Amino acid sequence: MKLLVFAGSTRQNSFNRRLARATAAMAQASGATVTHIELADFDVPMYNADLEAQGTPAGVMRLKQLMHDHPAWIICTPEYNASYPALLKNTLDWVSSPVKSDPAWTDGFKSTRGKVVGMLSASPGALGGLRSQSHLAPLLINLECWLAPKNFALGRAGEAFDEQGHLKDERAQKSVQAVIDQVLWAAGRLGTA
Repeated sequence: MKLLVFAGSTRQNSFNRRLARATAAMAQASGATVTHIELADFDVPMYNADLEAQGTPAGVMRLKQLMHDHPAWIICTPEYNASYPALLKNTLDWVSSPVKSDPAWTDGFKSTRGKVVGMLSASPGALGGLRSQSHLAPLLINLECWLAPKNFALGRAGEAFDEQGHLKDERAQKSVQAVIDQVLWAAGRLGTA
């Protein structure tokens, strides 16, 4: 099963980027074929229909293809003001926008439809970014993704990782593994592979 893992953050010391790295390693150990991406590696401007009319940026096209090629995703979302960050919204807005000049991409939901998505979050607070997930879920459903019922919010994230970037707490490891397992199982059952 091909699994795409990414965090909705580009901050150097982001807890969600750490969580995405740990999740990718755990999923690979579970037998998944994992692609872990960093959104900073894609040149994606703020969405603007006038800019889009001049041509969809190459970085967006790369993301569209990557997301299309992976039947299962895990997104690690930060929480800003009790919601998910603009970076994540902007990425999903671009990815779901049709490319009118390219017959292969005139369907805006081609990259998102039918994907099985697991949500994780990490925050220094006790709730672990759980409120960001509650806002992200309706957006993913609108993009015609299948949302895994299991999710996990990692609280006290500043103390959660060891020097190698692994989760220190066994309960946190089991919770992340449960999301991985459910996403991979559901993607296999739905035949989206």
